[in-house]
Amino acid sequence: MSASLTTGEQSIALTGPLTALGLGKLWPQAITAASKAHGTPLTLDLTAVTVLDTSGAALILAMETAHGGPVTLTGATPRATALLTQLRTALPPPGTPAPKPTPESAPPLLAGAKIRIEFFGATVLALIGLPRKLRFLRGADFFRIADRAGLQALPLVLMLGFLIGMILAFQSAIPMRQFGADLYVANLVAISLFRELGPLLVAVILAGRTGSAFAAELGTMQVNEEIAALTTMGIDPPTMLVLPRMAAAMLVMPALIVAMDVSGLLGMGSVLMFFGFPASAIVAQITASTGPQDFLLGLFKGMIFAAAVALIGCRAGLTAGNGPRAVGEAATAAVVGGIVATVLLDGLFAVMSYRLGL
Repeated sequence: MSASLTTGEQSIALTGPLTALGLGKLWPQAITAASKAHGTPLTLDLTAVTVLDTSGAALILAMETAHGGPVTLTGATPRATALLTQLRTALPPPGTPAPKPTPESAPPLLAGAKIRIEFFGATVLALIGLPRKLRFLRGADFFRIADRAGLQALPLVLMLGFLIGMILAFQSAIPMRQFGADLYVANLVAISLFRELGPLLVAVILAGRTGSAFAAELGTMQVNEEIAALTTMGIDPPTMLVLPRMAAAMLVMPALIVAMDVSGLLGMGSVLMFFGFPASAIVAQITASTGPQDFLLGLFKGMIFAAAVALIGCRAGLTAGNGPRAVGEAATAAVVGGIVATVLLDGLFAVMSYRLGL
């Protein structure tokens, strides 16, 4: 039996089940009939209604709204009356203007800056409270992360360093030869590697390999709600997940920089030896033009770069959204953010070194 209506001069009788299943055709007819009775009292007869659900109650309220005048309900069961009363309570009062769309609380750029500042603050607090939360640290995870970030990246660092040393030597020899200063290519390449290129290139490799791995791993945990589970169990995610990754990245960074510097010098030395210079002369030029301060400055810069790359990678993972694209977007943000932060920090170090005369 389908729902139907019968109209009189000042009344509308509804019959049958008023449920979502059969209101498709009845709805426009009922609204039209209620609108035609506008200006006169209207009676809605629900005596013959067999079933009334939320959709049917919504139809009755819509008819009252379309009529716009006094409406009297007759024949309604106590259950139907209670349902209609509950819906009327949930609806806004008549004449209430529709809410205007509100703008976003903050532009995306400011929202992103807020997330970064909050994450950095949480990490600093986790570092300060580390002595009280040592139970959250796991040595196996630390050594696993250090192995992936350091030992597994060593072949790539050695290959890239050797090629960079060769390229710098060949490109520098072209203008230096015009002044008969081919041998001073060793000075140029050694200073460049120790102070700038060594830590910078290793940081770029770290951002591409390790930063993206941190973001993908933590992003997957975020999507699977594992981070929320850790928080529910009383475990501090920055202490357990962020600090070990930062420490591992900073630990392996000096070793990778040393490997980059040595392989770069070997690449440069092979080119100069190809030009006919003896190895002893090349070594003498390197030791005369560089000192421990150049090497130590590169190591210090590299550790700062590693901390920034690890922090950005962890932030991208822990703040990842939901859905299938969240992990990929987090890894991309980690790589881009790590490289940009490394270049900005390197520029800051260059200005400070110039001002301090280092």
